[in-house]
Parts: sequence; C-alpha cells; structure tokens
Amino acid sequence: MLSRVAESLYWIGRYVERAEDTSRLLDVHVHTLIEDPWVDEHIASRDVLSVMGVPLPDGRLDARRTTDRLAFDREDTSSIVGALSAARENARGVREALSSELWEALNATYHALPAQQAAAERHGPGGFFRYVRERAAFIGGLLDGTMPRDDGWRFLVLGRSLERVDMTARLLWARGQQRGASSGWIGLLKSCSAHEAYLRTYRTAVEPEKVVEFLVLDRLFPRSVYAALAQAETCLMELDPTAGRVGVDDMARRLLGRARTDLEFRVSSDLLRELPFLLDMLQTTCAEVGSAVAGRYFHHTAALAWTAER
Repeated sequence: MLSRVAESLYWIGRYVERAEDTSRLLDVHVHTLIEDPWVDEHIASRDVLSVMGVPLPDGRLDARRTTDRLAFDREDTSSIVGALSAARENARGVREALSSELWEALNATYHALPAQQAAAERHGPGGFFRYVRERAAFIGGLLDGTMPRDDGWRFLVLGRSLERVDMTARLLWARGQQRGASSGWIGLLKSCSAHEAYLRTYRTAVEPEKVVEFLVLDRLFPRSVYAALAQAETCLMELDPTAGRVGVDDMARRLLGRARTDLEFRVSSDLLRELPFLLDMLQTTCAEVGSAVAGRYFHHTAALAWTAER
C-alpha cells in the first residue's frame, strides 16, 4: 500500500471518531447548562475548551460561543465540521481504497453539513449533534461491513482507536477534579455513550471509582481505554507481524504494548488516586504512537536537491 493512501485512511478514522466524540461532549455540555441553573456557564465552557486543547478566547464564555468554536469552525480540525471536512477530503483522494458505500456516506455527510448547521442556528444544536452521531455510527457500520480486513481497514481502525483513547483520556481528565459531583460523572458516562452499559454492568448508583474502572479497564466495552489500546495494538501487529530474537522493533507497537500491560495489571482501587498520572501517560503515549506510526509508515525521505555541476 502506498504511504499516501495509508496516511489518508489513518486520518479518516481519526477525524470521524473526533467528530463523533466532540458531538457527544458538546451535547452533554449544552444539556447540563439547560438542566442545572446552578452551573457557572463560563467555567463549564472554559473546561470544555481546555479539554479539547483549544486556546481560550477573550471575554466571557457561554454555550453559544463554545458550540460555534467546537462544532462549526471549518478551519480547525478540532471542531466537528472541520474534522468531517478533513475526513471527506482525505477520502476524496483515496476513493479507490474505500468501498463505494463508505465514500458515498462520507461525501453525503459533508454536503449535508451546511443545511444541518443552518437548522441548528434556528432550532438549537441538539439536532445537529444527533445527526453527527448517527452519521458516524453509519460510517462505522459501513467500515466494518463493507471493507475487507486488509491493510486499508487496519489503518482506518488504528486511527479510530488512537483517537478514542485520546478523547476518553481528555474527558476523564476534565472530570477527575470533580470527584464529589455525581452529575459530572454521569455526564462523563453519557459523553462516552457508556451510561446504560455502566448501569447494566454494576447495577448500582454512579460512583467515581467504578466509572473510572469501567472507562479505563473494562475489556468488553469498546470505548474503554483498554479495549481501544488492545484494538490499536492488534492492528499494528497485523500490519507487521514479524518480531526478532530481541522482540518487536516497531516503536508504536512497543509503546501501545507497554500502556496496555500497565493497565492490564493495575489495581482497580488505585485508579482514582493515580488518575492524573495515568491520564498524562495515556495522552503522551497517544502522541508518541502517532509520531511513531507516521515515521514508520507515512513519512518519505526528503526529495533530492539537484544542483548544476561546476
């Protein structure tokens, strides 16, 4: 597979996952402000922007400014519209590597964004967030149902899995400072589409320790950090299954293996106490894995600079 094609597929997976997770985060944020009049809108909006790594603008923040920045900014791939636009642009250049159904889904989603944004400005952003979640689920279904399990599929799933780890770590970081606020932990579960799965698993009230355990260590929930790390590691192993006498020489796979092993043998009761260190490690790992994947599979040697002979 050409490195150009692999890189585009990898980023399609990341951008679609980023758009979906951002829509979930913003939907919970807006509903929290509507349902709880005691929440300080400026502080809550500042926390959301900080979680997403967006520079804080001047002046007082509110739900409208936050939504405009994280949902409708076409120039920034950290926003929903920006991420979906970038996913479509990457897909346009590698249509031969995608199923026709997957390409059409990405293309139709992109072209429907202006109308969905206009509807959100008239009736509120709830419908827009629901549209993004439904389209992301549709695209994910087509990815799993119409793509052969070849290297192209592996790069798509690798990107999706790494973005999922990063976004879940960002959400946990934001809520880690609100240990006594039950509503904040419920909102976190809803942001990860994990509230119902959590209740079915534990059959008890929402408790911070159990929420962290579920979102970090659960082997069966596909959006947990452990499950996403294991999926990404499997993709890398299938891309290059060879290993030498001294182990794996793929730095990205080594980094993922270390992070997964650390979680696999971590004591659940220590998770909440060690959460800041753990989340910092996970985000650092995601950044390093992204760089290692790019260096191994995507980056080309520099073009030769020809000079005239003298």
